[in-house]
Amino acid sequence: MSASYYLCQSGIDHVVLERYKRFHAWKEDRWDSFCLVTPNWQCKLPDFPYRGDDPTGFMVKDEIIAYVEGFCESFNAPLREGVTVTRVEKVNGIFEVDTDQGLWSADNVIIASGGYDRPITPPFASKLDPSIPQIHSKSYRRPSDIPNGTCLVVGTGQSGVQMMEDMTIAGRDVRLAVGPAPRSPRWYRGKDATDWLHQMGYYDITIAQQPDPKTTEAKTNHYMSGRDGGHEIDLRRFALEGLQMYGSVADMDGTKIRFLPDLERNLDAADKSYVGIRTMIDDFIVREGIDAPLERPFEKVWRPDTEIKEIDAAVEGITSILWCIGFRPNYDWLQVDCLDARGRPIHTRGICDEDGIFFLGLGWLHTWGSGRFLGVAEDAAHVANTIANQLKPATKRIKSAV
Repeated sequence: MSASYYLCQSGIDHVVLERYKRFHAWKEDRWDSFCLVTPNWQCKLPDFPYRGDDPTGFMVKDEIIAYVEGFCESFNAPLREGVTVTRVEKVNGIFEVDTDQGLWSADNVIIASGGYDRPITPPFASKLDPSIPQIHSKSYRRPSDIPNGTCLVVGTGQSGVQMMEDMTIAGRDVRLAVGPAPRSPRWYRGKDATDWLHQMGYYDITIAQQPDPKTTEAKTNHYMSGRDGGHEIDLRRFALEGLQMYGSVADMDGTKIRFLPDLERNLDAADKSYVGIRTMIDDFIVREGIDAPLERPFEKVWRPDTEIKEIDAAVEGITSILWCIGFRPNYDWLQVDCLDARGRPIHTRGICDEDGIFFLGLGWLHTWGSGRFLGVAEDAAHVANTIANQLKPATKRIKSAV
């Protein structure tokens, strides 16, 4: 929709093909208590910034939907809903965009399908006793959806820790398999840590300026929460309150679940990231001579006495598994040479070497904000301007597919 906004401004004929209803993912693929983890002021869709009365707060699901719907209604996008693209292929210099509702032709194609198509579950998940239901985070809506008994949440990215907290608040018995995801402070030295990072120019750093761009692209997002005004999540404090934690899940066989002995290492890695962000902010405050309140030094309030390597789910009363280990994109329909050996788009700021193919909405497409409300407008403007500049004035009214 951001791309469409700028294409409309440039007078470029185009169509937006949406597989479901508009904003389906926000409406149907988020759990009930979902909220932003970045402050509302970072919502900066094209010429449609957040205009509410709580810029430092965190919009909940219904407010997010109202925000994106308001953006959609702010201009007349040529949106076609309920259209599934099944093939994109270049034939005689023109792209054929085949759909379940007919064939389109296009001089340019912007792929804005994101990177969250296929939920990830490990191959060994198929060996788990079928009497233990396995749910993916994409299907989680509320604690009551989870079968009675103990739920093992696997993964500690943003979804995993927030769903674990959601069920804990509801009084459900939860256990957690802790992965290597990093964590972030929430409020530090007088304001939200993301406010400090923005002020420091961290969000303006491009992927090309990163020491190892491929490693940066593959990093998991730092976990924290915007729930109830926002707070950080320290898993060690949950352990003090009774949360049973394990290391990464390594294998499953029947009712047996095996773990790597990496619980403490993963907790330490998350804390290293947490402390690193605090240190960056501290250094910035000193360097700029900013008067900011002091904070107590970080301390580890808990550490595991032992690493549990195997459990029997039946004995432990574990009646369900909630997988929160991410997604993969699906480009099976894209028959254009623009992906690397791992199936990832090859591009520079969304522009591919293959003429006429563009990407938008991917994490680190250009900066940290590329896959978020903060940076998508800038990326969309860049892609739309590139298309406009490549077209001769007399041929701007062409058919493009977004």
